[in-house]
Amino acid sequence: MIKHWSFLLIIVYLAAQPAVATPHATDANVSRPVSHAEGTTHTSHTDVFSPASYAKVTTNGTHANLMRPVSHPEGTTHAPDSAYLFSYTTAKNNDRSGLQFAWSQDKQQWHVIGNRFAFLYSDYGRWGSDKRMNSPWLIQAPDGIWHCIWSLNERDHLFAHAASEDLVNWKRQSYPDITAGANFLHPAVTYDAGQQSYNITYTDANGKQFRITTTDFKTYTPATAITTSRYSEGSVTITLPEGTATGQVHRVPWAVVDRLIKTQELAQYNWQQQAESSTKDNERFAMLQKPLQASITLHPEKAKPISNLLLGIFFEDINYAADGGLYAELVQNRDFEYALSDKEGRDPNWNSTHSWTLHGDNSTFTIDAATPIHPNNPHYAILDTKTPGATLVNGGYDGIPVKKGSKYDLSLFTRQPDGKSGKLLVRLVSPQNNILAQTTITISGNSWKKAQAVLTATADADSTTLELQPLTAGRLALDMISLFPQETFKGRKNGLRADLAQVIADIHPRFVRFPGGCVSHGDGLNNIYRWKNTIGPLEARKPQRNLWGYHQSAGLGYFEYFRFCEDIGAEPVPVVAAGVPCQNSGPSAKGSGQQGGIPMSEMDEYVQDILDLIEYANGDIHTTWGKKRAEAGHPEPFHLKYIGIGNEDLITDIFEERFTLLFNAVKKQHPEITVIGTAGPFFEGTDYDEGWDIANKLKVPMIDEHYYVSPGWFIHNQDFYDKYDRSKSKVYLGEYAAHLPGRPSNIETALAEALYLTALERNGDVVSMASYAPLLAKEAHTQWTPDLIYFNNTTVKPTVNYFVQQLYGANSGDKYLPGTITISNDMNREDVRERIAVSTVEDTRGKAVIIKMVNLLPKAVQSSIDLSGISIADADAVKTVLQGSPDSKDARPVVSSYPVTDKFNAELPPYSFTVIRIKTK
Repeated sequence: MIKHWSFLLIIVYLAAQPAVATPHATDANVSRPVSHAEGTTHTSHTDVFSPASYAKVTTNGTHANLMRPVSHPEGTTHAPDSAYLFSYTTAKNNDRSGLQFAWSQDKQQWHVIGNRFAFLYSDYGRWGSDKRMNSPWLIQAPDGIWHCIWSLNERDHLFAHAASEDLVNWKRQSYPDITAGANFLHPAVTYDAGQQSYNITYTDANGKQFRITTTDFKTYTPATAITTSRYSEGSVTITLPEGTATGQVHRVPWAVVDRLIKTQELAQYNWQQQAESSTKDNERFAMLQKPLQASITLHPEKAKPISNLLLGIFFEDINYAADGGLYAELVQNRDFEYALSDKEGRDPNWNSTHSWTLHGDNSTFTIDAATPIHPNNPHYAILDTKTPGATLVNGGYDGIPVKKGSKYDLSLFTRQPDGKSGKLLVRLVSPQNNILAQTTITISGNSWKKAQAVLTATADADSTTLELQPLTAGRLALDMISLFPQETFKGRKNGLRADLAQVIADIHPRFVRFPGGCVSHGDGLNNIYRWKNTIGPLEARKPQRNLWGYHQSAGLGYFEYFRFCEDIGAEPVPVVAAGVPCQNSGPSAKGSGQQGGIPMSEMDEYVQDILDLIEYANGDIHTTWGKKRAEAGHPEPFHLKYIGIGNEDLITDIFEERFTLLFNAVKKQHPEITVIGTAGPFFEGTDYDEGWDIANKLKVPMIDEHYYVSPGWFIHNQDFYDKYDRSKSKVYLGEYAAHLPGRPSNIETALAEALYLTALERNGDVVSMASYAPLLAKEAHTQWTPDLIYFNNTTVKPTVNYFVQQLYGANSGDKYLPGTITISNDMNREDVRERIAVSTVEDTRGKAVIIKMVNLLPKAVQSSIDLSGISIADADAVKTVLQGSPDSKDARPVVSSYPVTDKFNAELPPYSFTVIRIKTK
């Protein structure tokens, strides 16, 4: 086999962009250089890179003979047999510069390998604040394995370890705990040949010195206090072109240095290639004077089955996608459960009174928790009215929109602590102080009672307020104050915003992944999304902090997710935590990142929670959890077939132990359920390789892959899944999107995604599912861009990328029809060929053949299409064209009738996506 040296290209690209957070993965840590190691078990190796020549070998002709940068190959006679290698880091980027190298033949003249190019980054803690590597110490063991130890921060009693055979491919990181000292700083590692062990010496913030010992970097002796001069044995300070740095010098074979140089050169080449954008297309393709001709011939006799679930959606509660978005509740903080912790104490106004104000005199508004409706909903409001007249006002989510003649269901829980009866006036008031609807509710008794009424709006208004005015003096307790439009999606109680849900349904998704990515496994162990907290009566559900920095009411819970899937004909794909929190988790009692997993003593209970979820979805009404589903109004099962365990997790020993336990339990109890594992947040790297290793070891049926990359990456990696081994796990591409600087949603990013989706259809036998991410974003409340659909209180704004997804969803198939495409390209330019893509599928149920053609060039392409062997039932096909300038954000599909025969012509306009749907017999 030829070893495939490559690099995490998205990282190099993103490193040049403004730092951002990722739902899913973020800035600083992303640049771990990695490669698919020899023998990567899901790769078929029909298309690989040679480290000696970097000439790409292909069997399909799509990427032939790309010229790669080269360095002196191993064994070149004029290369030295060995060199000095200096390992170090710098304090740049707040200590997140990672492990870097320089080499020298004489210890005098040093050559930096790349400009601040890092071969290993710390995975510990949060992006933006953690992921720090301080004072890395690199040592080579007698067996040739390199070990790196480093300090993480000034806060935690932990340090980091990673190992590598070649200094390029690094295995999973571990973060051993220490007990002695204030913290772990400035490590030094020495090998004791007599004891065959390693001594790790460190100091703490108080200047005290300690030592621990290990033989395998898995178990460590307790730390003991020492007094020694520990840095005289190898740590040196060297002047490099970029400044001085402190680290270790190693004498290594030249092949080691050569490999590092080639890795960096390839990364630089790939960065240049994948940073390509349309801004230079006119210059890049100026030589294309003649009209391009494309001859497309289908081979229906070679048709192969592909997944009929390929196009779906991923819903995550990010950007106010749920509360204030898809969930139709119009009252914000209806349960008075907003807490300072939702925003980690950064907003003093984010508390139980948020969104509520008291207008008027002779009354007070306080929050109490003495006698709540339910322990999961401990807080409620107390209005103490001396003289009636004051009103408690809620502004909703940027106002409460109403439509003339529409009806709104009001409900609230009330209690009279003093035992008196009274009345409460409820009104909807416009910004002009016009009363658009009102009703009066009678209140009595000192126990909680639910009151309900209907408000009918007398006029349109984008931003009303809800007012509650006690009409009698005394104390009044209020909770779960809710206002819902009766016109929800499919008319469901506690339902979804109709226009937003319909736009999602119009994608024709075959599945819905929910309730999120990072939201599912949460910010720390206490924030893991527990499905049982989101079912049952609304007042008994348990709200919690949203990892994205706001509040989750749990009103949109598992029952509502399952019901929405059923309403739009999509398979439900719930994702649960794999017993570990998000790798972007902040500090906690159990450490940052995923250092803290659910204690193994509690894992049996957590495993049972997941088994109970399957029973809730599929069990009959006589089972414990099937009965609860029936009590919610759905006696029939939801027919759950898939469940995701984990989400782009940091693959550690802690993760593997818990994932294995969960996977085996589900496999044993429910072999009919397809478990979807995880391979980290990037298309390659340590998490990717380790995730696939676990999948191969356990025979996980499907793996969730994620990557947010540049349009250039999509253009140059259309053969990504052609290389996958068809006998291994299937792939769910759970999160992907094309990102340009500034993160626009435009024709260029949309067509790059359309181009790549042709490759996914071609590989629909191994790629079973795919979903763009994120799905929704509320204007003025966005934590992440780009998103597929933007909205405000009254308007839904699909992006141009949305229409690519919609066209694929509405024109999916269950068979792929291979074909050949020949392009008139006098200069035989690869960059021309790879910007024209064609995919043809057959929808056997709908009796149609659908041809999808993408032209990502500034020149039109005249195509001739040969449909010989296909029985056409109607000479009038439906053609849809999405086109525009690369920076267009407003392009929309244009649909027309188009004549077709066995052989016909079709023009592909510049920067366009064309879909031709042909009826067949």
